Amino acid sequence: MSSSGRSAAVAAGDLQLVSVSDRQVSALPPRPPASSSSTALVEYTPPAANPEDEDLEIKLRRILECVPVRVSNTSGSSAGSGSGDFHQYRQMRRREQDRLARMDVDYQKRKEIAEFHLRREEKLKAAEERTAKKRAKRQKKKQRKKEKKSNSGAGGEENRREESSGDDEADSDNN
Repeated sequence: MSSSGRSAAVAAGDLQLVSVSDRQVSALPPRPPASSSSTALVEYTPPAANPEDEDLEIKLRRILECVPVRVSNTSGSSAGSGSGDFHQYRQMRRREQDRLARMDVDYQKRKEIAEFHLRREEKLKAAEERTAKKRAKRQKKKQRKKEKKSNSGAGGEENRREESSGDDEADSDNN
């Protein structure tokens, strides 16, 4: 269509004029509120922190900060192995083996200490339970004795004499 053809179509009412502000673009996501200072179409939202991942990050950071990175006796990339390289390799290997052995010993010590504390807590808990059980038994016995005394106190002194004579007989039997 030529420009004259378009003007004829507009005059005929076939075409409709639409202002730019009225037109909706469906391909783009809705714009963020005007209060946002960012002009990006997509905002970055950091993922929710997983406590296990955070622990790993802390451990890795501690390792990187504490473990020294030493490269000694390096040879260039074009150098061949000389007569002293084997001794350097052997020394580095021995140092690494010693370090790993110390780590294993430290791990075993920590493990044994943790197991000891666990066993100790279990034994203390079991001892406390036995003590509580025996304490309850003594309290019951004491309570029964009190109730018996209070009941016998109402009956008079005769019951007390019988109890005391029974106790004397039991004491003489034990001696």
